Amino acid sequence: MDCQACGACCAVFRVSFYWAEADDAPGGTVPVDLTRPVGPLHRCMAGTEAKPVRCVALAGEVGQQVGCGIYEQRSSTCRSVMPGDAQCLKARAAWGLTPE
Repeated sequence: MDCQACGACCAVFRVSFYWAEADDAPGGTVPVDLTRPVGPLHRCMAGTEAKPVRCVALAGEVGQQVGCGIYEQRSSTCRSVMPGDAQCLKARAAWGLTPE
């Protein structure tokens, strides 16, 4: 599976993570202006906090060609999803994409 031909995970799940992963904390990398608070200790990527879900950093058309605008700065939550894992397959199914 090629993530750059899919992007379903970025348009199905809320992408939440520990607040200190944002770049307003020492060592944080996720651009804080692209996040929203989800409580005192967590943030999420803007666009993933409500339905319809679509991360603001996702460019392109899901299932066709996509890219992450902050790939090198993405959160640990994004980094944890692997092509073909359970989360990937669940997102692909939600978009009606084959498991490949």
